Formats: sequence, C-alpha cells, structure tokens
Amino acid sequence: MVKRVLLAAPRGYCAGVERAVETVERALAQHGPPVYVRKQIVHNSYVVNELRARGAVFVGSVEDVPEGGLVVFSAHGIAPVVRAGASARSLRTIDATCPLVTKVHAEAKRYAADDYTVVLVGHAGHEEVEGTMGEAPGSILLVESVADAERLEVEDPQRIAYVTQTTLSVDETRQIVAVLERRFPSLHGPEKEDICYATTNRQRAVKELLAHVQLLLVIGSANSSNSQRLVEVAHAGGVPAHLIESERRLDERWLEGVETVGVTSGASAPEVLVEGICDWFRARGVAEIRELSPAEENVVFKLPAELRRSAA
Repeated sequence: MVKRVLLAAPRGYCAGVERAVETVERALAQHGPPVYVRKQIVHNSYVVNELRARGAVFVGSVEDVPEGGLVVFSAHGIAPVVRAGASARSLRTIDATCPLVTKVHAEAKRYAADDYTVVLVGHAGHEEVEGTMGEAPGSILLVESVADAERLEVEDPQRIAYVTQTTLSVDETRQIVAVLERRFPSLHGPEKEDICYATTNRQRAVKELLAHVQLLLVIGSANSSNSQRLVEVAHAGGVPAHLIESERRLDERWLEGVETVGVTSGASAPEVLVEGICDWFRARGVAEIRELSPAEENVVFKLPAELRRSAA
C-alpha cells in the first residue's frame, strides 16, 4: 500500500518551454486567432490541446499556413529551408526557438563554415535534430549511440567537431563523447555543454530520488525526449518507471507492494498535471506528499523580439 509520494525538484517547465508557451498566448492576445504553429509548440499534448482551444492552429508545414498568415516556430528550432519557405509565402513569423537550441545551431554553422565535419549527437527524427542538421546538411553527421561513435568515419580526422541535442541523457552522452575523443584526439566541442540546464537538473533530481522510492512516475508525453530520458535514468538505477500523460493513465497494478512512489515531470509538462497525480493519491488516502529536496531554478528567457516589437 502506498504510504507516501515524493516529488522530484526541480521538475516540469523549463525556461525555454515557458517562453514558447507564453509566445503563443501573447500572439493570440495581440493578433487574435488564428495563430498558426508549425509542429507542436512543445512536446506535450495537454499544452497543445489547451492552446488549440484558445485559437492556435497546429500545422505540419508552413505550406499549410494561408499566404500572409501568422506562424510561430516551435521551441525545437527550424532549418533555414523552413524559414525560406515561410518567406516565399509572405508569412508573418514569430520564432519561439529555445535560446539554448539556437546556441547549438550557431555552433554547428560556425564549425561547418570552418570546414569541420560536425558530429551531431542526437536522436534521428527529433525536430531539434532535423533543425540543427538543416543548418549545414553537407557537413553534419548524426551519431545516436556509442556503437555509432565507434564506427564513425570522417574525411579529415584532424578537422572534426561535435555538438549535441539539448535533451539527451547526460550519462549516455558523456560515454559517446568519450569514444569520439579517444578516436579523434583533435575533436573540438562546445565550451559549455549543449545539454540544457533543465535536462541536467531533472536527471540529477531523479537520481537523488531513486534511493528513496520503489517506483517512479514520469509525467510527460511519449514524444518528449527529455521525459523519456528520465525513465531511462530510473531504469539505469534499478527502479521501475513509467511515462504517463496524466493520472488517467496510471495503472494501479504498478503500485502493488510499493510504499513510496516518486513523481517527476518532463520539461514540457505543466505543474497542473503533477497536481492531478497528487490529488489521485490523496483521494486514495495517501497523506504524505512532499518534495524530497526543494529546489528552484531562476533561468528566464526574454520573449521573441517580434512579440516585443508588437507590444511596443
């Protein structure tokens, strides 16, 4: 029988997600609906549905936006060809790309311009990876695993650099980079790692939680990379973990023989979903629900320049 629920801290929204969601909300307030959003603004179905109810229209491509329409680019970043496509359709654009993703784009472009082969450590098909690779498609090679790093071949081993997706496993990425450094002693990399502060902090908080719980619930959507990584961190630490979107997906069979449940949430999951999980346990008699180690993040990003100009 569950006696207590321990909440990881920090958890939930990061500064980039806060900025992206507020960007769509402000665009709707300033311009009125419809405001088109290319792809999901962040990888969370609850957030997308909430914004859709307020007049946001989510599309797969800028080709789906009427000529002259207003489109927001998601937090995950875009390739230059997407920006060119929007310009060709005379679209008004607001770029909600997370500044930490923009940093990775800038690094990749700089290395490619200096004739380096750029290794991008990331997951194929993820929107952030597609956007970064689009900056210099002829110069960037994707590496997804240690095995990929072991068999990587490049034209000039003296001119090789790496960048990474921002939402990767800290431990796994460290292993991949170690292989690259061993195989390519001239490897260049970012001065400050590309995995974002929020991804790192949430994985660290889960590691702290594992010694105190028999089960971890991660609140987030299936397409959220950083949420998936939190599940992997728990599994690596020997604790069963499940990724769920809300309390409606909680299977009571998971709780058999469990006294202490850990709860965290991915960087694109709003706190209201955590509250829903807590209420679910309270309704079943669990009185002790608390943060294991209270922690705060104070990172804030300015809204996109296009919105600030409009407000002015």
